[in-house]
Amino acid sequence: MPATDYQANLGRSVLSIRRDQVHAMDGSHDSSSQEGQLETFQRQVAEQFMELSSSGSDELLSLSWVRKLLDIFLRCHEEFGVVLLNNKSYLVRAPMDRLIEDFYERSVKALDVCNAIRDGIEQIRQWQKLLEIVLISLDNRKCLGEGQARRAKKALVDLVIGMLDKKESASALAHRNRSFGRNNANAANSKEHNKNLGYFRSFSWSVSRSWSASRQLQAMGSNLSPPRGNDVTASNGLALAVYAISCVLLLVMWTLVAAIPCQDRGLQMHFSIPRQFVWATPVMWIHEKILEDSKKKDRRNASGLLKEIYQTEKWARQMNDLLDSLHFPLTEDKESEVRKNLKELGQLFESLKEGLDPLERQVRKVFHSIVRSRTEALDSLGR
Repeated sequence: MPATDYQANLGRSVLSIRRDQVHAMDGSHDSSSQEGQLETFQRQVAEQFMELSSSGSDELLSLSWVRKLLDIFLRCHEEFGVVLLNNKSYLVRAPMDRLIEDFYERSVKALDVCNAIRDGIEQIRQWQKLLEIVLISLDNRKCLGEGQARRAKKALVDLVIGMLDKKESASALAHRNRSFGRNNANAANSKEHNKNLGYFRSFSWSVSRSWSASRQLQAMGSNLSPPRGNDVTASNGLALAVYAISCVLLLVMWTLVAAIPCQDRGLQMHFSIPRQFVWATPVMWIHEKILEDSKKKDRRNASGLLKEIYQTEKWARQMNDLLDSLHFPLTEDKESEVRKNLKELGQLFESLKEGLDPLERQVRKVFHSIVRSRTEALDSLGR
């Protein structure tokens, strides 16, 4: 529902409006203590996202940046659980019973996103293995031979094809065959190439083939709007905390889908937060910045906006062109150019090697945090 002027100012004013009403609802509750807790929660969300949004543009969507985002979510989610624990009596009252139910429905959908993202991380690992083949093939300190170059070339073309979307794959495969002079390749080899290509494109082990990241995000964002004034009053302000954590959850899942390859990626999701909320500005800045990056010409058809994916694709294409230009025996200049590219590859390979495992662990922590929170809330409400 559209936010009225009154609703848009809820983040700043509703707690003070509620002071004169809360004792009539629950005379035994310490209203000033709860108000302080809710204000602290929203301020902490704002401060953490403000720090993240102040990262340099070269850090945005890097492996380390995404891990920081997940750390923030885990802290916010834990603090939100404390808020609920301290206000259990309100969770069975209207409108909190409905708002909590809606939040946990979104959380369940987020679990599927986490599964798809872990599959996407595994896909990046396969690309990392191809980079390692190139590195090992060409990292000969004595001399570079034609056989080594051909082995590296094969791995590079497999990598480039694996990073393409489905629409580009068929033409890329034909180009690969021409690059190796395999127009006369037998049917078995062609079948094997297509099998390998499908392997790169189909990492949907944890979600069904019909599952769509884009549709899942749209479902998570549906009906997410600022709470009405009477809902905030009736919930003793808890509706504001639910809205804050719901927006954080949606942003985090959307960012993961933007960064990591996953099934039916799509970023066109309505996401708007009234700027009067203290945490709205940094959260919306992150959303807008990522959306802006996704529209750049060289990122539109990317398999993921992760900085290391972009670097991998860019390096692979450059190195592929360089290997195409080689004539053996190599001149000193050409060998020096290959060595320079290999140094860049080594740095990229190490960043992937050091960053993917911690990222997967963070995604797993998010998954288990959501499951644990939902289970504890249901058990508490049941009692």
